Amino acid sequence: MSQVLILLAVIFFIVIATSKFKLHPFLTLILASFFTAFAYGLPSADIVKTITSGFGGILGYIGLVIVLGTIIGTILEKSGAAITMADVVIKVLGKRYPTLTMSIIGYLVSIPVFCDSGFVILNSLKQSMANRMKVSSVSMSVALATGLYATHTFVPPTPGPIAAAANLGLESNLGLVIFVGVFVAAVAALAGTLWANLFANVEPDGEGAEELKHNVEDFDQLKEAYGTLPSPTRAFAPIFVPILLICLGSIANFPSAPLGDGLLFDVLAFLGHPVNALMIGLFLSISLLKSSEKIKEFSERITQGLVVAAPILLITGAGGAFGAVLKATEIGAFLGTSLSALGIGIFMPFIVAAALKTAQGSSTVALVTTSAIVAPMLGDIGLASDMGRVLTVMAIGAGAMTVSHANDSFFWVVTQFSRMSVKQAYKAQTMATLVQGITAMTLVYILSLILL
Repeated sequence: MSQVLILLAVIFFIVIATSKFKLHPFLTLILASFFTAFAYGLPSADIVKTITSGFGGILGYIGLVIVLGTIIGTILEKSGAAITMADVVIKVLGKRYPTLTMSIIGYLVSIPVFCDSGFVILNSLKQSMANRMKVSSVSMSVALATGLYATHTFVPPTPGPIAAAANLGLESNLGLVIFVGVFVAAVAALAGTLWANLFANVEPDGEGAEELKHNVEDFDQLKEAYGTLPSPTRAFAPIFVPILLICLGSIANFPSAPLGDGLLFDVLAFLGHPVNALMIGLFLSISLLKSSEKIKEFSERITQGLVVAAPILLITGAGGAFGAVLKATEIGAFLGTSLSALGIGIFMPFIVAAALKTAQGSSTVALVTTSAIVAPMLGDIGLASDMGRVLTVMAIGAGAMTVSHANDSFFWVVTQFSRMSVKQAYKAQTMATLVQGITAMTLVYILSLILL
């Protein structure tokens, strides 16, 4: 029992330090690693070695993936490729299903671009469509926000799912994580869209709501602000070519060897490695650069991407350190045995992630911390297979979106740009993320019954 109390105390420390005292998650997780090591009685000579090896071990592989993915996302964001993606979806779906259109736009854009940035970039488009199609601004805002949120928590190369996959030993099987994540995220996005439709006749009631309809940029003006937009092929290629290569690489590496073991296998296994696939995506993104001095602009975008990636790398590494300390203790086996007796299985990662997300606000921190906590006990709760680990990532992702409220930066981005009052945002946006999380977890549970 004392082992459980120690773990609960450490989790409580992480929540209080990050939410109440605003301590950076990186330092919080490092301190939690030391506290955990001392509390569980790890030999003092092994503590620093365990922490540093855990920190470096996860970044040794996944660090480059996070950096490359972030740089590609930065280039897509700055070049107007995200606007091109949105334009393509609008032309395909037309005006018949405005909220679904908005959700799909968010779903696609948030694979390479962080959901906060994605909402800011697409806000003018969202409001322009709402005005043009005579649709509620609140409904469109929630549809966009939930579409963005879905892929943000489930689909690599977004850093949170990548870090969770690495903590659970899926570094070389990201294709399977992407394949399942795309499906789970689609269902979560659809649930968010259906919730958004409940606000079809509701307009924002926050400060500046009346002026919103008159001051918003028209979509045509928004496109002009980016100058010449990239073609759809150039806009989609830097993210979807790497995803396709990663998935093909995972297929090639299946134990049944569906592609044999000859030249085709060697080529796809090499190109399908996430680092190699994202390097190809990075080179494809060069075509999106507009400056006559492309090398200079490319270097600037790399610098901007590195600035964004740095804190994510630190949090991911710190999560790896925390996970390494937990693995060095007996808490994983103890909890695994105890929880397997309770029979909650796949729901345990969801509950832990949801508690962390709701308490401290960051989906990334919830993904990293929960995956570090549950990694040592997967065997004891029957989730040690590759598919078991993938579904654990999905369960953690479902928890990491439950719920977005006042301690989450994304909540405030959605609230302020949509001109919703806090009360209205709780009813529309926060409840939408609750519906998304529960729907996604229900699907994960059904998949576990079929696939495990």
